[in-house]
Amino acid sequence: QVQLVESGGGLVQAGGSLRLSCAASGRTFSSYRMGWFRQAPGKEREFVASIRGDSGTTYYADSVKGRFTISRDNAKNTVYLQMNSLKPENTAVYYCAAGQLLPVDVTVGRNYDYWGQGTQVTVSS
Repeated sequence: QVQLVESGGGLVQAGGSLRLSCAASGRTFSSYRMGWFRQAPGKEREFVASIRGDSGTTYYADSVKGRFTISRDNAKNTVYLQMNSLKPENTAVYYCAAGQLLPVDVTVGRNYDYWGQGTQVTVSS
């Protein structure tokens, strides 16, 4: 069982930055693939970024490439999402997720086993 707790959300002006953190419980953090997803009001949940626990290989949604960076610190059981050049359309609840290291589509939410409660990110224009 893995428990995930996100933090770092808040209100920021367009063009600003935020860093989200996701602290995970358990001793096998490095064996999980970690992902960030987001859900805006009235929209479906969408993939943002993922990172493997073994190789550190990352994958991003096209909409955030070059602006967002996912990273992890296995010693601290924490994954991060650095978000720069934020836009109003990035406003959403951001969720952290953990999944096993299997050859699956990392952009699909059902391929993750554990989810955090989410943290609100609001970008004002």
